[in-house]
Order: sequence, then structure tokens, then C-alpha cells
Amino acid sequence: MTPPTSTLDGKPAGTAHSGRWQAYLRDCSALLDIAEPMQVSGRVTRVAGLVMEAVGLKLAVGSACTIPLPNGSRIEAEVVGFDDNKLFLMPQSDVEGIVPGARVFPVEVVQSLPKPGAVNHPRRRPSDRGRHLPVGAELLGRVLDGAGRPLDSLGPLQAIHSAPLNVRAANPLGRAPITDVLDVGVRAINSMLTVGRGQRMGLFAGSGVGKSVLLGMMARYTTADVIVVGLIGERGREVKEFIEQILGAEGLARSVVVAAPADTPPLMRLQGAAYATAIAEHFRDEGKDVLLIMDSLTRYAMAQREIALAIGEPPATKGYPPSVFAKLPALVERAGNGKEGGGSITAFYTVLTEGDDQQDPIADSARAILDGHIVLNRSLAEAGHYPAIDIEQSISRAMHNITSSDHQKEARKLKQLTSRYQRNRDLISVGAYSAGTDPVLDEAIHLHPQIEAFLQQDITERSGINESLGQLSALFS
Repeated sequence: MTPPTSTLDGKPAGTAHSGRWQAYLRDCSALLDIAEPMQVSGRVTRVAGLVMEAVGLKLAVGSACTIPLPNGSRIEAEVVGFDDNKLFLMPQSDVEGIVPGARVFPVEVVQSLPKPGAVNHPRRRPSDRGRHLPVGAELLGRVLDGAGRPLDSLGPLQAIHSAPLNVRAANPLGRAPITDVLDVGVRAINSMLTVGRGQRMGLFAGSGVGKSVLLGMMARYTTADVIVVGLIGERGREVKEFIEQILGAEGLARSVVVAAPADTPPLMRLQGAAYATAIAEHFRDEGKDVLLIMDSLTRYAMAQREIALAIGEPPATKGYPPSVFAKLPALVERAGNGKEGGGSITAFYTVLTEGDDQQDPIADSARAILDGHIVLNRSLAEAGHYPAIDIEQSISRAMHNITSSDHQKEARKLKQLTSRYQRNRDLISVGAYSAGTDPVLDEAIHLHPQIEAFLQQDITERSGINESLGQLSALFS
């Protein structure tokens, strides 16, 4: 296309000449509308186990990439590291179908911010290549995978908002303190391990002790506006069971479930945990009180260990590389209260203790960064005591700030009586203890049946905060 010639004497062009320039500019604009921008790409040079290596691209860690396959499909991947000019990519699915030299294209993020005067027209942000996934009220009642794709049969998502997966935690000085009690509907927790709105608690237990059922009780009975459930690294069978049998239709209606089962690649498990947290953050920023349940934090750490070892990071503590212990607080610190007068995220993270070892490195690290821990005891579970909460080993670090002095005294007294009884259990069972020797132990023996009944609760029973405190006071009246 040749532009119209200009006048040689520098004088203003006539109307006809000006019209030719306007027509030329319109033609140029039309060509720009249909022109496709040049795409920068790299190529795959190596696939070994979980990691792919690519050259020809310079992308930041965390950037999203896509790899077209000869059969017309594509594999999504993320940059997890680099070595000189080589990028280490972690795929979101199996690497089956990738050929040597396959092209790697960076993904331009499309942020769902509408342009003025347009409806649902996304605005491109080419400088931000981190992964953004849908968030918002349209996700309530849905079950999604770690990439934001629906796993249910309810059709595509209609969300108009998106959020980045990995963001920094809020300024700790800008957060509201924990001042309000959260009613979780479980008597032993409400009375002995009172949880505050915006608190982050750990649920520590081995396998098969009742973690998932206890989480389901809290999901159904907790007074929260929105529930976000992250099922990370668990068995695929348990996903359907948790949704249908434990959460139920009533609980699912105000919930968003993000499922990344054990058979998914480690990147999807990491991304699932980050996505569940991002959804909770969106609702918190809207002023809602959110209950975030993540099962489990240990599987999240194991996924990061798989990635770190695959790209050559040396193991440190019991096979866990240092990056694992840096990832845990980065994820956990995103939960909690927002600004004064805003929303909150109260989070429960399950932590698997191998062989019921409370000194497992992940359990030990999680205990240090959380605001309290609830320990489930296998011996209690085997004795039919449900929920199998070991109140001696459990603690809520925010309880002293949100409860009355009378409540704290009664909770301490119950702990003392339980501890005294457990230390002398063998003597009592063989009849070697003589009544009157220890007045505290005498009271513990007298109240033991009532205390055990108080700490147990049926799955279908809800015990509110006021009811729980009333029953606690009645034990000693």
C-alpha cells in the first residue's frame, strides 16, 4: 500500500489530498485489526521424568507456557526454574505426545477487566505472564480442578473476574486483630479450643483417624458466609464422598470445592492449593467471612518436594528441600483477617503425621506457623471416642484473647482433670489407687464419665458456642 505523495512546497494540502490521507489511514487501521502479532517461541530439548527443558525463551519463574502437540491438542506448563539459557518446565498433565523440538509458546495473560463501553471484553496484559484463574460468586456450588476447569456436569463457568494464583500476603500491620469467636458447631473445639474469626488452625493426625469427617462437620456447622474447600493430593474416591456424603447439598450450595487428587501432576496439586486460597481471598476482599478448609498441607509440601528434587534442588530435612519450608508460610500467611471492618479467612489445614509422629518435619514446621493445632489421637479413635481430639496436646493460640476469664478457668480445670486421670489410668484400672489420696484425682475419677460424654459428639449433632459453654459450666456446677 503506497501512501499519497506530499506537497513539495510545504503548503497545506487541499481537501482532496487530505481525504486521500484519511482513506490511507483507515486502510492501515483495518490491516492492523486483522494482523496477527509475531509469536515468540522456544523449543523442547529434553523431557526427563516430571520436568521438561526448553531453550529459546527468557521467561520469569512462574510464567505460563503452552506446547502444541502433533495431534492438535496442547499441554499447559509452568516455568519452575532455569539454568543459564535453559528453562525448566513442569507440565499440568502427562507429557505423552511431546516430540523432540516441540515448540513452546509463552501464554499472554488475559485479565477480565472490562473496557469502558464494552461488555465482558477482556483487556490484555502482555507484561504479566503469571497464571490467572476465575474467581467470584459464580463459582459457588461448583467443583473445579487446580486449573479452574469444572469437574462437575453443570456446564462452563460464567465468572467475569480472575485473580493471580500467587500473590504476596497482606501487610501484617494492616490486618485486623482476631477479636470475634467463630462457632464451628463442634463442642470440644468451641469450649476447649475456641477458634477466632481469621485464625489459622492445623488438624494433626495420622491416616484413618477421622480428619475428613471432622472437617465435614465444621463445613456444615460453621457460621461463615462462604466455604472454600481444597482437596489436595487425596484419593480420588474421597473427593466424591466428601462432596456428597460429608459436605452435602446444603453445604455445597455455599461452597467452592477445588480438587487436585493424588493422581494429578505435582504442579496441579500446588496450583490447586494456591487457587483455593485465591478464591478465598477474593471473597474476603468483598467483605465476606470465609471458611477455608485444606486437606492436606502435607500433600502440598510433598508436591513441592517432587518438583524441587526433579529440577536438582538438594534434599535437606528427611528428604525435603529447603524450598518446601519456604512455600508453607507463603501459602498459610495469605489466610487471616483483612483490613479493619473487612472480611476474614478462617483456615483449617490438615497435616498428616507419619506413624502418628508429631515431630515429622512438615508437622513441626506447620505447628510453628499456624495459630494453633488440634491433635487427633489414634487410641481415642480406636476406643470409639469421636471426635478423637486429644485436648492435652491441642491448643488455640488466640483463645485467651477472645474468651472470658471464667471460660478459660473452666477449660484449664477440665484439662487438668483429664491429664491427671490419664497419668494414673493404669493404677485406677488395676485397683491400686486408694480413694482420698489425691483430691484432684478423686474429682477426676468422679467426673471422668461426664467429661468423656462431653468431649464426644455425633456426626449429625450440632453444638453451638453458647450450648457448648453452658454444658462446660454444668460439669463443675
